Amino acid sequence: MATTKFYLDTRAVKSGEPAPLKICLTKNGRAAYIPLNIRILPSQWDKAKCRVKEHTSKTSINSYINTQKQKIDTLLLQLSAEGKLAHLTSTQIKNLIVESIAPKTDNTNLLLARLKLYAGRCKKTRTSQLYEATYKRIIQFDKCASSLSFEQITKDWLIRFDAFLTKTEPSANSRSIHFRNLRAVFNDAIDNDITNHYPFRKFMVRPVETTKRAYSVERLRELFNYPVLPHEQKYLDAFKLIFYLIGINLADLYALTEIKNGRIEYKRAKTGRLYNVKVEPEALEIIEKYKGKNTLLNFADHFTSVHSYMCTLNRALQHIGKREHAIVNGKRTLVYKPEFPDLSSYVARHTWATIAAELDIPNETIAAALGHSFGNRTTAIYIKNDTKKVDDANRRVIDYVLEKVNS
Repeated sequence: MATTKFYLDTRAVKSGEPAPLKICLTKNGRAAYIPLNIRILPSQWDKAKCRVKEHTSKTSINSYINTQKQKIDTLLLQLSAEGKLAHLTSTQIKNLIVESIAPKTDNTNLLLARLKLYAGRCKKTRTSQLYEATYKRIIQFDKCASSLSFEQITKDWLIRFDAFLTKTEPSANSRSIHFRNLRAVFNDAIDNDITNHYPFRKFMVRPVETTKRAYSVERLRELFNYPVLPHEQKYLDAFKLIFYLIGINLADLYALTEIKNGRIEYKRAKTGRLYNVKVEPEALEIIEKYKGKNTLLNFADHFTSVHSYMCTLNRALQHIGKREHAIVNGKRTLVYKPEFPDLSSYVARHTWATIAAELDIPNETIAAALGHSFGNRTTAIYIKNDTKKVDDANRRVIDYVLEKVNS
């Protein structure tokens, strides 16, 4: 006669790591193990009472494992009554049971398979790369990642994953991206009736508010009037152009091809929102200075991608300042003393909005200029369609900044 019992298999598990819970089927002193696809810490298993303890999902797990064991025991009784067990080994019985009560899982509906599918559906390359990064981190964290179902992702699993990420990504904002990606995949699976499980109700990695990137008008005037070296001028001009075009995203600036009727029109790569910005004389002067062959600006002619240009631009902006030769490790080395070490292309957009608010330009006009939603739907549509309000706001901001720069 074959017998069954629960077995927490800690044989190949390191101390402190969760172990797989199985059904041990024994016949004639020979054992075979039926996986239950549940992993728990040894401290969470009550061997005497054969149940999970001190686990956030202990009630549902205990219900599940008891149901599975009951199914197996019932099937054994049926097979025994039919005389089908007499000449079978424990392993053969196990295979028969698994085939009967646990048909092969549809791998396309497992967590990593759905994560890979979701990443492939992302229209933007950068977004897809972020999901791919989460995919790789999960594989590094969990040796059984390829077989993880959505139901196996518990609050405990998320806490341990967060602890794993902390070792290489101490920034809460960086880690929150991985959990945001996981939440998106869970929501997609729920929408497609793959699972009803959602472990994020009691788990959250809160992003930390980033330091404000805006410069004061005085600081911006100082930057605009700084005596940069000749090779730095094109990078400072690029920053100025971003500012004059109401903080245009670098990817969108990089892709511009023409000016129509004194304006640029484009769909923002990040949001798909349509923009229509008047090209002020200060912006036009820079555009004419750096005119490109196939695109509006020659930035795209000299760099293979906007990402490489962004890295070069931000690095150059952060190097603006004095340079001195010094002896370092016995060698004469050029040492940078940056005046604007926190400068990047993003500062232009944040600074434009801050200065506009300082000039008491209405919030709804600032929001429309930046492509944000504000107020009720009717107000948002009115402001969006009234480009003159945005044009006037940009002119006021530019005049305010250049008041002392050109004096």
